[in-house]
Amino acid sequence: MADLSIDLAGIKSPNPFWLASAPPTNSGYQVQKAFEAGWGGAVWKTLGEPILNVTSRFAGFHFNGQRMAGFNNIELITDRPIDENLKEIYETKKRFPNHAVVASLMVEPKRDKWHEIVKRVQDAGVDGFELNFGCPHGMSERGMGSASGQHPDLVEKQTMWVKEAAEVPVIVKLTPNITDITVTAAAAVQGGADAVSMINTINSLAGVDLDTWETIPSVAGKGAHGGYCGPAVKPIALNMVAECARHPKINVPISAIGGISTWQDAVEFMLMGASGVQVCTAAMHHGFRIVEDMIDGLNHYLEDKGLTSVNELTGKSIHRFTNWGDLDLNYKRVARINNDVCINCNKCYIACEDTAHRCIDMLTDNNGSKYLKVREEECVGCNLCSIVCPVEGAINMAELPQTLPSMTWNERQKAIQDPVY
Repeated sequence: MADLSIDLAGIKSPNPFWLASAPPTNSGYQVQKAFEAGWGGAVWKTLGEPILNVTSRFAGFHFNGQRMAGFNNIELITDRPIDENLKEIYETKKRFPNHAVVASLMVEPKRDKWHEIVKRVQDAGVDGFELNFGCPHGMSERGMGSASGQHPDLVEKQTMWVKEAAEVPVIVKLTPNITDITVTAAAAVQGGADAVSMINTINSLAGVDLDTWETIPSVAGKGAHGGYCGPAVKPIALNMVAECARHPKINVPISAIGGISTWQDAVEFMLMGASGVQVCTAAMHHGFRIVEDMIDGLNHYLEDKGLTSVNELTGKSIHRFTNWGDLDLNYKRVARINNDVCINCNKCYIACEDTAHRCIDMLTDNNGSKYLKVREEECVGCNLCSIVCPVEGAINMAELPQTLPSMTWNERQKAIQDPVY
């Protein structure tokens, strides 16, 4: 078996799979049960001044028969007394000394408040802190969460305050509800962050009940914006992780969060720069034992790739992630239909005819049977036909021999301006 252990900015765990700060990490019982199931670490549900939560507070976004393709919540930080949490953190760390126990923290943007909670919580034996600058609802109205996380100066300042008092590594959790997450990530690094985690939940409204006209979820007939997560947010999170991983000023480990449900998801995030991953919605959907499949699948994957450590994955695809202007304009692919596999559902034909480049013909063979064929000279390789096709292998995107030298948009513009180039 490969070595699955990680060291994220000095926080060690037996594998890269952590539970994110959320309802699954709300108590010592839950975190200990998760560790027994195989999770390598857990970020404790956010500690701060205990608050009151509302009922109801969750909503699922179901799509095309899939339950919880997305998940929305309006739950706030812990509503349990901080002393109870600290007692359970201490007991959990004592029972599982080799697992990562990280405390998520959120207080008002005041130096003395941060110093007070940091000193109090680190006495319980946590391995690190995660500063919650991402929560988009409830606490943001009080100047916390994403209200701080959307301002680089506040991110930097509060990170510095925490580092003044912290004796363990500090992770800064970033909000995606911002134009450019690299700006706040760089601010966190400037403030002394040992690592960053992303993404927190996305501002959202899950839906509206068509019978009652109430928002979903509804609290006595009224609703509020909440945080969106689950499989649907994975592409957004993956992009933000990749952007930060390739940024020269963000030279700290990344803990990836956002739609991670399988070992395959985890591998993608690690290839794009993450040192470890955090999971929430998938655990809430299927329970803690999903980590068994994650660990098993990751082990087999590393073995197949001939890798001895999971850390060998981190950042291996970053060099492939670039700006649009650096892509080769002369690279060509075309769609090719395998009529031996095609079931003649015509989805590709309709999609191409109605919404793409109209380069698929519906023809009739000598026996009177209809079949589909791509006019390759007009195909732009957009991939739409292969995406809508329901049959694996029925449509392949074939790479054509390159007849022209590589030419990017940036090179083209430079050549236009300077013919010598």
